[in-house]
Amino acid sequence: MAGTVAERVARLRAEIAQHNVRYYVYDDPEVSDAEYDALMRELTALETEHPDLITPDSPTQRVGAAPLAEFGSVRHAVPMLSLGNGFEDEDVHAFDKRVSDTLRGAGLLGPAEQAQYFCELKLDGLAISLRYENGELVQAATRGDGQTGEDVTANIRTIKAIPLKLKGQAPAVLEVRGEVLMNRAEFEKLNQKQAARGEKVFVNPRNAAAGSLRQLDPRITAQRPLRFFAYSWGEVRGLPSGLAEAFDESAPGMGAASTLPRDTHGGMLEWLSGLGLPVNVRFNHKAQGAEGLLDFYRRIGAERAGLPYDIDGVVYKVDSLAAQRVLGFVARAPRWALAHKFPAEEATTDLLDIEVQVGRTGAITPVARLKPVFVGGVTVTNATLHNEDEIRRKDVRVGDVVVVRRAGDVIPEVVGPVLEKRSGELPLFVMPTHCPICGSTIERLEDEAIARCTGGLFCPAQRKQTLLHAAGRKALDIEGLGEKLVEQLVDNGRLKTLADVFTLDAFELAALDRMGKKSAENLVAAIDQARRPSLGRLLFALGIRHVGETTARDVARHFGSIDNIMDADEQALLAVPDVGPVVAGSIYRFFREAHNRDVVRQLEKQGVAPQAEAQPQGGSLAGKTFVLTGTMPNWSRDEATRHILAAGGKVSGSVSKKTSYVVAGEEAGSKLVKAQELGLTILDEDGLKALLGQ
Repeated sequence: MAGTVAERVARLRAEIAQHNVRYYVYDDPEVSDAEYDALMRELTALETEHPDLITPDSPTQRVGAAPLAEFGSVRHAVPMLSLGNGFEDEDVHAFDKRVSDTLRGAGLLGPAEQAQYFCELKLDGLAISLRYENGELVQAATRGDGQTGEDVTANIRTIKAIPLKLKGQAPAVLEVRGEVLMNRAEFEKLNQKQAARGEKVFVNPRNAAAGSLRQLDPRITAQRPLRFFAYSWGEVRGLPSGLAEAFDESAPGMGAASTLPRDTHGGMLEWLSGLGLPVNVRFNHKAQGAEGLLDFYRRIGAERAGLPYDIDGVVYKVDSLAAQRVLGFVARAPRWALAHKFPAEEATTDLLDIEVQVGRTGAITPVARLKPVFVGGVTVTNATLHNEDEIRRKDVRVGDVVVVRRAGDVIPEVVGPVLEKRSGELPLFVMPTHCPICGSTIERLEDEAIARCTGGLFCPAQRKQTLLHAAGRKALDIEGLGEKLVEQLVDNGRLKTLADVFTLDAFELAALDRMGKKSAENLVAAIDQARRPSLGRLLFALGIRHVGETTARDVARHFGSIDNIMDADEQALLAVPDVGPVVAGSIYRFFREAHNRDVVRQLEKQGVAPQAEAQPQGGSLAGKTFVLTGTMPNWSRDEATRHILAAGGKVSGSVSKKTSYVVAGEEAGSKLVKAQELGLTILDEDGLKALLGQ
């Protein structure tokens, strides 16, 4: 009897999994909702009677686990790269020419041959990486910054379109990249339910999908109609014997790619589909040359409105993996792929007013207040005007009828006025001279487009950011004073200035959300430890524009005390090595604001006593200037900096002819390029250690 039950359970699971694919991937269900529910009820009943038959990959286990305290972080084994963008036909022709010229030069394309491409829809959802080990889903992470994302495994397990166990012969490790999204019809139903319950409604399907996936309670995610399509892969390791035999390892440029089971991008997606992963086979397409790509773009553009989900363009990928290896990457994007975006959606409306917003770093941004208009899938009432120069260039005035543009999830912007509808002479916009939040002077430095509030530590709009900066590891290093806690303490009025941090006690902290007695005591201990920072750390903690940690340390060494720095004029500040007019002016103006000097005095009253910065001693690197870029295999930048300073060297944030060495790790960017252009000496971590005698 037990064997019969086990067999029935296995058949039910397979049947339900197939129905999930038909419904969530192909939008072509074979059974009614009632029939599907009956299958689920039968499986649930059998598993309840025979709990020993329950497995983690059963469809009944997708209801969601207990709420999480927070998301952990996941380091991607293979980075999740972004794509280069194209907007015009010329961009596509240029892309195809670069690809074809490179492949002909490598002998992978004949003189008269056209490059072969694989074309896909650019889904408007949330990028996700799924990690399978021996066919079992073990981890899921958001894209994050491309290197590190958030662990959303518990939530991903609730999505019926994603298999918890792969079919057939799966490798030891398989990372699958794809998009989590929500169909428009299901999005509308979700919003109707949200509104009926008096809960927040979502602005568009993409936000609904992202918000659903980032719920700390997976049971909420389980109730949301999320879907998934795979479009790429990351790490692939430990293929079953024989799977890679069809792959031509002798092809030029193959390298490590020879361990994959197929030799084309399209072939790899077919392989993923064979493992039971959802692939958007209905719209995936192969094309030749630029005209083939543009034909696909125009066809999809014509069908776009009838699609069940949102897209914001199409993606072109060179189909041959050998060719992809030859083409390689530039910065954080592959040379063998291009995202061809659809034009932004536009509408016209009345410009009712122009106000300014103060950002967390003091940036003053003019914002258009608009008569509500529906554009790009949402109702828009505000749009950015970027800065004063843009307003002048576009000649936008209050009272105009203006064109508003919105593309995907991008902040709406005012394109310009409809001049033929302008009535009479309308006044020009004038940037205010004082911050609307704190009253401090607004300044705009020469050669800068952005105006800024000089309130710094005093301005409420900048308060959270300045406190987080001051508590950071490179400043006062107050461990435990993180973003959530700072938000609570600022929002309830407890923290108004940096000095207020040093008045916090364990009793009041323990009463806050997510703070226990031990955490509160540890934070108070960290605050007490921060009362005796080096002068350079304190100066850096004040958040003076253009003053980084190296400059702060140099200024501290030169003047010796905070009073001397506050009283210095610009000429005296220019005497500090490597301090130019911009930095000197920034420090001088910061301390001319009385409220910034008041904060320093308040800090002193709370027992904050900066210690004199140690003067550099002679060492093996005395007189040498280093610039660090990229990620080193063993040392963090902070560790490398400490070693360099201990040896008498100096660390700078920018590359110039005066730079002695550039230490470059993985993902080194523009600093490495500039160093190469200047012919500077470039080291890796081992080279730096050799200089240090380690």
